[in-house]
Order: sequence, then C-alpha cells, then structure tokens
Amino acid sequence: MNSDYKDIITKAYIGFNSRNIDAVLLLMDSNVRWPKAFEGDYVTGHEAVREYWTKQWSEINPKVEPASITQRADGKIEVEVNQLVKDLEGNVLFDGKVNHVYTFENNLISVMDVEEV
Repeated sequence: MNSDYKDIITKAYIGFNSRNIDAVLLLMDSNVRWPKAFEGDYVTGHEAVREYWTKQWSEINPKVEPASITQRADGKIEVEVNQLVKDLEGNVLFDGKVNHVYTFENNLISVMDVEEV
C-alpha cells in the first residue's frame, strides 16, 4: 500500500474527530463524492461536505477511530473503524464496527463509501 494513503487516512480521521473541516478538505479532491451515512445518498464537492458535516454535528456526535487499514485488490483502501455515535445529550446511538472504503485520485480522496462489517 502507498504509505501516503495511510498518512492521508490517519490525518482525515484526526481532523474529523477534532471537527477541523478545513484540514480534512485539504485531503480531498475538490469534486469528492462523500456518503451521507445517516441520511442515504451522497454529497459532491468541498462545500457540500462542509454543509453535511456541519448539519450532522448539530444533531449527533460521532467519533470514528481506524482499527485497520488495508488495500483491496482493486486498489481501494479499506478502513475498518470503531464508530461511536452519541446524541447531543450523550446517549449512545451506535457503537460498533463499520468499513469505510476510499478511492484515491492524485493522492487525494475522491470517493468514500460505507459498508457494513
């Protein structure tokens, strides 16, 4: 696996968990396709990701920690994550494993998909 991918993935989760949208967007293609995991469908582009995350964080408090990072035969990067989602009062809504699957173009995240483990 390209070590740059692992570094980018690690930085992305650190930025997401610290709510540093700008730091994460620097790691994404300007036309990134990002899943709206709790709503279905996707958003496209930096501003749409910013709007989606801002809305998401006003409703829930997710924390996502990578457990393993591997490269699939098709070149995509699979990240098994421990995902803890709480409501704004601190009640647990979800606590479990999920797979995040990334496609890269020019060393930037171009697509992210979510798969059940």
